[in-house]
Amino acid sequence: MIDGTCLTRLSERERTLFRRRHIGFVFQLFNLIPTLTVEENLRLPLELNAVPGDGHRAALALLEMVGLADRAKSFPDRLSGGEQQRIAVVRALAHDPPLILADEPTGNLDLETGRQVLAVLDRLTREAGKTMLMATHSREVIGIADRIFTIDHGRLVESS
Repeated sequence: MIDGTCLTRLSERERTLFRRRHIGFVFQLFNLIPTLTVEENLRLPLELNAVPGDGHRAALALLEMVGLADRAKSFPDRLSGGEQQRIAVVRALAHDPPLILADEPTGNLDLETGRQVLAVLDRLTREAGKTMLMATHSREVIGIADRIFTIDHGRLVESS
């Protein structure tokens, strides 16, 4: 159940549309589309969700949030891992979903870059009033959590 919607009762198409509208994803391997520029990668969730307004301005505003406005016309392969992950973070937030799912968002980064990306992710989701669920093995990441759950013998257990 997410926000009163039972996902198991939705058809495949309805689940796809639900995810597209209500969930932002941050992946360990960035999942930026290599044939699109940074700006186009950010505009895609806006267009898929028919978000009104100027997509160019929205993309630039997102890039400003993470200090990468000068990289709008770059392709993902021209960015460092930390830059790619910051783009992935703002892409997840672009269409204003209430829920952010992050799968090992710093797992592909060195320790310092991971800390920087984590700080950006934490700040932006909190400022926007989002709920974020993050899967991680990193002790560094666990430090920002409001609540921590572990899987113990196949059961989800809240840590105290």
